Amino acid sequence: MPRPPGHGPGYEIKRQEIIDRAAELFARKGYAATGINEIGGAAGLTKGALYYYIGSKENLLVEIQSRVMRPLLRTARRIARLEVDPVLRLRLLSEALLSIILRRLDHIWVYEHDYRMLGGDNRTRLLRQRGEFEGIISNLLAEAMDSGEFREMNPRLAMLQFLNMHNHTYQWVRPDGRWDAGYLSREYCATLFTGFRAAPGPVDDLEERVLKFREQHPEIVLDPLEGGETEA
Repeated sequence: MPRPPGHGPGYEIKRQEIIDRAAELFARKGYAATGINEIGGAAGLTKGALYYYIGSKENLLVEIQSRVMRPLLRTARRIARLEVDPVLRLRLLSEALLSIILRRLDHIWVYEHDYRMLGGDNRTRLLRQRGEFEGIISNLLAEAMDSGEFREMNPRLAMLQFLNMHNHTYQWVRPDGRWDAGYLSREYCATLFTGFRAAPGPVDDLEERVLKFREQHPEIVLDPLEGGETEA
């Protein structure tokens, strides 16, 4: 959400702080059980001052959802356009997804549990974004099948397997733990792609292909929380 006219940079800094505090509270207590006064107290603001920055409680939920979906979808689109094989693109997308899960854990809790609290256009927009992200994964899986790297499967069912393995990570992972996004992505993809592949071969050297791609294209930023913003 752009800064309203007449507000200086301090306004946006405080607003982002409020979103952070709200994400922590919603993740711990749930959106419905968290009162606006509690959010204001966590941010050091009165109820009136809080509304000056956020407009409404639902706007906070929209912002939290956008902090997950906007950078993730931007990165997914970028990966989908790369001129490399679909299995490599799926591996890169896996790591991008896990990266944002580990680095915005409170937001992911809210994203997974409270999106149904959104109403009207806000919910429609989020579901459209989710649908686009799922479609990118399904299309990459279908490409891998068409190329002969993966066996013939129902692309939607394969996409759900891919997302279920990744999306439940937030329930147990520790951001300061021993497993980072790269390690988890390697392990997840080794498990999934071994089951998906048509025959031994293309997936066996996947990590070598990942390293080679990154060495050859250091200018391509695939970190969801780095790089410029685009409208999702």
